[in-house]
Amino acid sequence: MPSRRKLLVAGGTLAAAGAAAYMLTRGPGYDAATATLWSPRDAATFDGLVHYASLAANSHNAQAWRFAPTGGGVAILPDMTRALPVADPDHHHLFASLGCAAENLMLAAAAAGRSSALAYRPEEGGRIEIALGQNGEAGPLFEAILERQSTRSTYDGRPVPTADLAALEAAARVDGAEAMLITDAASIARVLDLILAANAVQVADPAFAAELKSWLRFNARAAIETGDGLYAACAGNPPLPSFLGGFIFNRLFTVASENDRYAKQVRSSAGLAVIHSAQDDPRHWVQAGRSCQRFALQAAALGIRQAHVNQAVEVVSIRTQLQALLGLGNRRPDMVLRFGYAPPMPRSMRRPAAEVIVS
Repeated sequence: MPSRRKLLVAGGTLAAAGAAAYMLTRGPGYDAATATLWSPRDAATFDGLVHYASLAANSHNAQAWRFAPTGGGVAILPDMTRALPVADPDHHHLFASLGCAAENLMLAAAAAGRSSALAYRPEEGGRIEIALGQNGEAGPLFEAILERQSTRSTYDGRPVPTADLAALEAAARVDGAEAMLITDAASIARVLDLILAANAVQVADPAFAAELKSWLRFNARAAIETGDGLYAACAGNPPLPSFLGGFIFNRLFTVASENDRYAKQVRSSAGLAVIHSAQDDPRHWVQAGRSCQRFALQAAALGIRQAHVNQAVEVVSIRTQLQALLGLGNRRPDMVLRFGYAPPMPRSMRRPAAEVIVS
């Protein structure tokens, strides 16, 4: 089996040799498209609230959400047509993603002077209802919505100051969910062992690889046309024509290469954050999403980068080991993020509001 380094060199050579093909992958200006997308809107309008909500973190950038106006606010609905049956068979990440969107929406409402209250409706298919009132006050995390990104690169290894760690913990604390920060090398190494063990299980599963590949966007044109998925350049990979990107993915996506990549990324990070919740049910998964989003927004406000390394919570047998390792008892470890310092990466796309708003 060729080494990852050799395959990366081969992929880079193919990209350089096909300069004309590379230009075809650029499509409309990606930077211009994302600059327009990640820009302020009027949070006093329904469309503005949806805009800010849709900029939230979500698994595979599948955007498995829909938004509907209600008499007193906004409803957020799960879109099961965009579920991830292999990576997320119990829909945990889907409902956590809805929680991320809900947190953004409530922060935007507060910035427009509206108070908000969230209610989860399991009897209505997991519908989230956000009632809007008056006398809301803008919070410090709202401005960070346009700065947050999942930075999937190697970090520079610098430690995060103690005061900033405390701010991250405080921001992530919501009713029923919070973050555990891990910064000592020995504990990070133990969690990394579980991340790599779970990653090996997932990468070796052809169904997992096929599902992931279906959400990869190998060039700007594909990313802009779909408005979703994981754009190659956001992870530091060279844009390629879709057929070539798929061809190389089939050969590069191996246990050895992926474990090597994640090991380097985690070891370059200042620490890990494990979001955990009081109960293992969709109501608390939503709260875990809110906690995760608040952690990411506080990190952005402090100039700290973060990215998900969720493998250890996605493989059930490994998740129970992580739960025991961290002494969480019956609390579910929901998400794992690494954090640290690095330059920003290209931003991800989102679908237009018209595609996610329903009556």
